[in-house]
Amino acid sequence: MNINNVSVKSLILILFFFLSVRAQEKKYILNTVAFYNVENLFDINDDPNNGWDEARTPEGEDKWTEKKYNIKLNNLAKVLPIIGSDVTNSHPAILGLCEVENKQVLIDLVSTEKMKDLNYGIIHFDSKDWRGIDVALLFDTTKFIPRKAKAYPLEVEYKGKPSFSRDVLVVFGFLEKEPINFIVNHWPSRGGGQPSIAQRFKAGELNRRIIDSILSINPKSKIISMGDFNDDPGDPSIKVALKTKSDRNATKLNEMYNPMEFLHEEKYYWTYLYKGKGNMLDQLIVSGSLIEENSKLRFLKAGVFNKKWLLNGRDKGRWAGYPTPNVIYGKFDPNGYSDHLPVFLYLAKEID
Repeated sequence: MNINNVSVKSLILILFFFLSVRAQEKKYILNTVAFYNVENLFDINDDPNNGWDEARTPEGEDKWTEKKYNIKLNNLAKVLPIIGSDVTNSHPAILGLCEVENKQVLIDLVSTEKMKDLNYGIIHFDSKDWRGIDVALLFDTTKFIPRKAKAYPLEVEYKGKPSFSRDVLVVFGFLEKEPINFIVNHWPSRGGGQPSIAQRFKAGELNRRIIDSILSINPKSKIISMGDFNDDPGDPSIKVALKTKSDRNATKLNEMYNPMEFLHEEKYYWTYLYKGKGNMLDQLIVSGSLIEENSKLRFLKAGVFNKKWLLNGRDKGRWAGYPTPNVIYGKFDPNGYSDHLPVFLYLAKEID
């Protein structure tokens, strides 16, 4: 009996030691989810249904030629694949974009030399936006399998008349075999003053309705809402209408946690400069299910891709230190990218 007891105890100790070592050797798949306002990615053709693209033609104000268009594409292709790669050593699995004119510019973008071998698929719908710009989702087809996609129109007022802003794009699919929902936004501009505040609040309410409808089907649904919200994390459209939380540990399963609020208010990060003031207009907001300890797919951290070479390197002048666009008041800059900075987050999945 004593010998048997010792054997059982030894076996338990060996098994415990083995499991402890295995627990310490957990491995994870890391993926980047990123968003970038690519600022007026237009082709050179005049679309009669587009109220904004006349300037982006060879005869227009910007003298937008095939050469300039290709420089714009290649500059963006220099940025997009390396967002978040400092940690993952790979290109983003998911890329949300806004200010794209049509599907063809997205095809041209993923066909550039730096992106053609990265297996990016495209999800895009033409919106009714009066400027003729849309949102889109690029995804690595080896990592993400889309199952459903829908565009929700956002009706607003423009110059006192009913109009439409950019659609809200919702995509459901499987990232590393885990179900997840992505919402891509480009909310109404700040340029309209007080009326535009109400329009962005309306966009926040639409986001919340979409999120609630997803959660009503499965309260543990994983959701990431991303975009150029044209508001800071603490503004009413996000805090009140979208109902975001700033405390990760206090975020409940059916609530949305905004990691960009801490980055903006505590770390003074920004993605857009206006009259020298930094705004966090571009954000990624995650559902409570993505920060649960036992979640198979888990949010780790968020950040701003603020490499110095994306900024205007001049020490003096009006645009010193600003994100560098391709066109400033009609003058083309071959070293420009966008007037916004990209944002990103990391998702981890434990390998069984």
